[in-house]
This record gives sequence, C-alpha cells and structure tokens, in this order.
Amino acid sequence: MRAAVCLRAGDPEVIEVRHIPRPAIKDGWSVIEVKGFGLNRSELMTRQGHSPNVVFPRVLGIECVGVIAESATLPVGAKVAAIMGEMGREFDGGYAEYALLPDSLLMPVRTDLDWETFAALPETYLTTQGSLDVLGIAAGGRLLVRGGTSSVGGWPRCRWLRATGSRPGRHHPP
Repeated sequence: MRAAVCLRAGDPEVIEVRHIPRPAIKDGWSVIEVKGFGLNRSELMTRQGHSPNVVFPRVLGIECVGVIAESATLPVGAKVAAIMGEMGREFDGGYAEYALLPDSLLMPVRTDLDWETFAALPETYLTTQGSLDVLGIAAGGRLLVRGGTSSVGGWPRCRWLRATGSRPGRHHPP
C-alpha cells in the first residue's frame, strides 16, 4: 500500500510516499481503508520533531475517515471516523491507504457527505463541540468567536447560532 512516511524530524522533504506492507489485524484493533484525512497543525509539530515520544519513521495523521476493511468486532464496510488517541505518534496514523487503529478510537458514522468533505470534519467538529460543551452556553446566550474564519472559529458560530436560534452579538469598541 502507499503511505506518506515521515522518515525523521525535519523540513517537509522528510516525508516520502512509499510502498509499505498493509497492516495486519490484531486483537482490539481494526484495519481501516482510509478514504480521506485532515491536515492538522499537530502533525506539522510532530514532523518538525516537537513530539518527543515519536519514533521515526512514522506514518503521520491524527485523524482519518474510511470504511472497516477488517475487524473482529466491527462490521466490514461500515463508515467510520477516527481521531487522536496517539494516532500518528505512538502508532501509524491516517496518511496511508490503510490504517490499523484501536477499536476504541473508531466512531461509526452515517453520512452521505463525500469523502473529501467528511475528512475535513472529525477533529474540527469534536474540538468545537467540546469547547461549546465546556462553555455551557444556554439558548439565547452570547458567544464571542475571535478568528471566525478558521475551521474551529467559523464552525461553532454557525452551529451554535443555528441550534439556539440566536443571533451574533455586535462588538462595540470602547
């Protein structure tokens, strides 16, 4: 299978597309046929050598979407999303045609989104939703979003406004 392998810490040139063996299933893990993955700042940091526990070479990628190719516990063909949990750091991540991932990271999903759109959502959505949950803003409340053009900034504003029927507050400079 093809995978983008980070050979060592360094500049972008340390990542090479290589042919490596397809991962084999193991107890508590499933093989995912990766249909798409997001690009995240943490992967840049890992590639640059700022994740001290990473052993290179490593297939990076802290999130991916795809279908179950092999599993002892999950239905083959099911659509899934996976994020974090040391993907791309402690074990190979989503920058590959297939990824061996712990079953505990896999989230079965029903969606008609195309793979490219779906791949852009898991990390952004869960970061945003977690932030909104922690804030505990009730319907009719106000939410200040700074940097609202980013994926995490724009997504919560739209989602929260739609869910609560609220409208954005106006910023009144002093």
